Amino acid sequence: MHQMKVMLIHNMYREPGGEDQVVLAEIALLEAHGHSVLRYGAHNDQAAHMNRLVLTQKALWNSSTYRELRALIRRERPQVAHFHNTFPLVSPAGYYAAKAEGLPVIQTLHNYRLLCPNALFFRNGRVCEDCMGKVVPWPGVVHACYRGSRAASGVVTTMLTIHRALQTWTEMVDVYITLTDFARRKFVEGGLPAQKIMGKPNFIHPDPGAREGRGGYTLAIGRLSPEKGVRTLLATWKRLAARIPLYIVGDGPLRDEVADATKKLEHTEWLGRQGRERVLALMKDASVLVFPSTCYENLSMSILEAHAVGLPVIASDLGGMSSLIDHGRTGLHFRPGDSEDLAAKVEWASVHSAELAGMRREVRLEFEAKYTAERNYQMLAEIYHSALLEHEEAPA
Repeated sequence: MHQMKVMLIHNMYREPGGEDQVVLAEIALLEAHGHSVLRYGAHNDQAAHMNRLVLTQKALWNSSTYRELRALIRRERPQVAHFHNTFPLVSPAGYYAAKAEGLPVIQTLHNYRLLCPNALFFRNGRVCEDCMGKVVPWPGVVHACYRGSRAASGVVTTMLTIHRALQTWTEMVDVYITLTDFARRKFVEGGLPAQKIMGKPNFIHPDPGAREGRGGYTLAIGRLSPEKGVRTLLATWKRLAARIPLYIVGDGPLRDEVADATKKLEHTEWLGRQGRERVLALMKDASVLVFPSTCYENLSMSILEAHAVGLPVIASDLGGMSSLIDHGRTGLHFRPGDSEDLAAKVEWASVHSAELAGMRREVRLEFEAKYTAERNYQMLAEIYHSALLEHEEAPA
């Protein structure tokens, strides 16, 4: 790919997470290969100071975004516009601005927002697809799926409904990027044109290198929230009677529950939020990573980091986790939400050291084949090339 100027558009989250990290990593990847990256975006901290009427209007159509992006494109002349998150402050107006200035539009689908008001396909402790395929995703309002508020859920639902009617999602985007095969199938099922969807996972850079995992403990990493399977994890270690040491890394709304439970369980410790270097060090010495999420997930950076250090993963057989973990080769699956099945898989791993060593080799090979920066750059270059061709061939 010749050196390009890429416009990257992202609405950052109030609580920084994996998606924001991926955006920064992708910017660094492009710049490392000689491309110029022009950034445009917003931060959800701004939304905290807006009244509901103003925020609703901006989520539906942010006229400031439209004007600013058009002016920026005219001045800087990038070749492509690559969107990550547009909700709520960038808004779909960004697509129209890029199109009006003749740019091909690419959208990475980090979550399921276009199909589900809360972006997770998760409600009341279980997977929920009640809004899938509906012209008006009204169940999301009825159940207050976004931030536990019917008013806030109504804003998301209105945005989705209006832009479906305007054919924004099908006409204003040249190429969608999905992170897993599972996500691609879901978005096609939800109505996105299959021919516009290309796959590209996230990546890990720099390569942290693999170790042999001789620390003798199990590791769990993630946000301490219901959809992440935290209660399944705690129930599992109660079943195991703390025979296998466990470290839990993360923070979130269930922190008090986790703190209380780990005080009562021997050899089980909650470490709170940790920096990336500390997390990688813990991964390198762990025997296995347990990932008990009860929602579909998309592509967890923790799972990719486990691949990079050669750490097998025991994950829920659900959504994107099913396609990321090859059962018996790079890790194990267990029935989602089933603490008895998870306990059985953890115990199996604890007494099958030879098989686990084989998994460590295989999971590292999987990383080298799919999740390095160089492989990711090749895929991104192909996507940009495809978007340019799609744009050139589209009828005027």
